[in-house]
Amino acid sequence: MRQLSTQDVDFEQQLTTLLAFETVNDADLLKTVDSIIAQVRQDGDSVVLALTQKFDQHPAMSMHELELSQESLAKAFTNLDTKVKEALTTAATRVQTFHERQVQETWEYKDELGNRLGQKVTPLDRVGIYVPGGLASYPSSVLMNAIPAKVAGVKEIIMVVPAPNGILNPLVLAAAHLAKVDRVFTIGGAQAVAALAYGTETIPSVDKITGPGNKYVAAAKRAVFGQVGIDMIAGPSEVLVYAEGQADDRADWLAMDLLSQAEHDRIAQAIFVTTSAEQLAEVAAEIEKALADLPKADIARDSLKNRGALILVKDRAEGMDVINRVAPEHLELSVDDPDALLDNIRHAGAIFMGRHTPEAIGDYCAGPNHVLPTSGTARFSSPLGVYDFQKKSSIIYCSESGSKPLAETADILAQREDLEAHARSARYRYQS
Repeated sequence: MRQLSTQDVDFEQQLTTLLAFETVNDADLLKTVDSIIAQVRQDGDSVVLALTQKFDQHPAMSMHELELSQESLAKAFTNLDTKVKEALTTAATRVQTFHERQVQETWEYKDELGNRLGQKVTPLDRVGIYVPGGLASYPSSVLMNAIPAKVAGVKEIIMVVPAPNGILNPLVLAAAHLAKVDRVFTIGGAQAVAALAYGTETIPSVDKITGPGNKYVAAAKRAVFGQVGIDMIAGPSEVLVYAEGQADDRADWLAMDLLSQAEHDRIAQAIFVTTSAEQLAEVAAEIEKALADLPKADIARDSLKNRGALILVKDRAEGMDVINRVAPEHLELSVDDPDALLDNIRHAGAIFMGRHTPEAIGDYCAGPNHVLPTSGTARFSSPLGVYDFQKKSSIIYCSESGSKPLAETADILAQREDLEAHARSARYRYQS
């Protein structure tokens, strides 16, 4: 795992290299995805079935066999171990409670001329959620995508989840039942995204697609954007842990927080930033110690080698600069008074405050969404939320008397833009 210091002559170049990552710009990848989308648009169900059989070795012989019944979802939930069922229900309840606070309501006001102005908030009709399957099978992703959509008032949620060899994680199905997903299809990849975007004989087209997936899914989401909305182009998961070598710090905790991201994927990113050279060395040693018995140690080692870093900064100000430069998906502030740092942080998907708030809690049950901007996009985007499943329409209602002064203003501005029909349309209102 590389070690950097802001005092290095080439630190800025090293940091740029560390953060460089292109999610979906590979020409061969885009060509493959475009071909799959075109096939699905042309032949619908038959192509989706054939590609699912080919890529996932799914034994289904018809599209009907790729859809799961509500009874099977309910059975999966019923058959859960009691403690697991309670944990999943607790997580779902907390996610719902948090997201209910995000609901936006229609609003209006009346201006000084007596005109009514406002915004109408309407839920999307139908959304598609993509849930990873196979080795990366996450019931938490079901909750984080479906529950905000339901809270927003979306009428129908279509879930797609790949089932390699026809095998599904029962916990994913149980989560779909708990989150009240309307229909579930065991398909994945670019073909699933295309089916959701354009519809097939069996799968209805949706208004928006959300949820993480592999590079083919990410590329397909980018390709269909415009036909449908998407949440974001998700890159590998990432965490930045910040500490200052204070008395209550636990190097083993900090090391494990970094490894909790590194075990996700060989291209996941874990970065540790500290003002203490001694603490940096302690965390490095604890990482090596923990890797000795970590089940996914091979993945974590590759992740740390490929994209991980331990960064020494001169002081807190430099630490905040590095955090904002990275704009991490997950940011942990392992300090005595994290509130003192909050105003200095401009870019982060989710901020975990204090030593007792590991990112892992946010992944599952804190309540806020774990679908977060990656690869520096926290500079301009936000976590998935209820607002992603609502759209807004402006309301403009002019009274006869209130219309005239506005129409005169519009007439003048339209003439300056050389749009005579605009000008006359407004003029008719105040000259009548």
